[in-house]
Amino acid sequence: MKVLVTGAGGMVGSHMVELLHSQGHEVLGTYYKPTTDITELDPAICMEECDIRYYQAVQRVISEYQPDQIYHLAAQSYPTVSWTHPQATMETNVNGTINVYEAIKFVRLTRPDYDPMVVVACSSAEYGQTLNELEDPFVKETAELKPLHPYGVSKVGQDLLSFQYYMNDHIRCVRVRIFNSTGTRKVNDVTSDFTKRAVLAERSGVYELRVGNLETRRAIMDQRDLVNGLMLLAEKGVPGDVYNLSSERCYQMKDIVTMIEQQIGHKFEIKVDPQLLRPTDEKIIIGNIEKLKHDTGWSQKISMEQTIADMLDYWRKTL
Repeated sequence: MKVLVTGAGGMVGSHMVELLHSQGHEVLGTYYKPTTDITELDPAICMEECDIRYYQAVQRVISEYQPDQIYHLAAQSYPTVSWTHPQATMETNVNGTINVYEAIKFVRLTRPDYDPMVVVACSSAEYGQTLNELEDPFVKETAELKPLHPYGVSKVGQDLLSFQYYMNDHIRCVRVRIFNSTGTRKVNDVTSDFTKRAVLAERSGVYELRVGNLETRRAIMDQRDLVNGLMLLAEKGVPGDVYNLSSERCYQMKDIVTMIEQQIGHKFEIKVDPQLLRPTDEKIIIGNIEKLKHDTGWSQKISMEQTIADMLDYWRKTL
């Protein structure tokens, strides 16, 4: 197949182009201001710079390549950044999504049978306040969307625009509300921060770990399980429909520390940093994935121990 991955300079996108390439597909990844080091990728993987905000650039890529599948992962993906740069967040996430669908419509002017499957990376952030109101922590796709920051609003826009293009233009797509994930090349989350500091501690011999609240629990999946879920949805998802993609396993932050200690063979001196403590911590957030499992057969296969081992090895090689 010919496959386009937008946002291939991010953690998930970079792993996705690698996997698709290894499976023998003809892959094109686009990137703009990548958050990972794309020089780590096999040079045989075709990568091209494309700012998703500009329609002419997106139209050219899709018109020339005409992929069978499009994984639309390009985004401004940080809620904190969306507070300081709301306009850029909307331009990237909302207008970028419009540009993908309009480019498909442009191709159809000369090739009416063009019918790619578009997998759109939406977010659990769309649920927002609803997650604080539900008694059942397993939120369903039918839950009300009440985003609490511009990033969440932009993802609702992305989500509903996809539905609109499916209904009005018959562009096959699935909307995937993605929950917490981690893995190699990830930055600025607890697992990546802790594993990075652990490797620096190995180098320095000073086994001190600054932490916030270690009592909180989070449902976290490995990026490989996430990528597998997205690919299964491209093949088996119901066009026009929406799916949660979430871990069903919850981990307490102190358990992640213990797993890291076991793997490096050394205990940490734990230092609670007031700067890392939040006034309040979110409730446990888990997506109900019965629909995903029913339609695709997806299951979570990578253990947190394996994820941590791979992240430690990654930092040892790259730091």
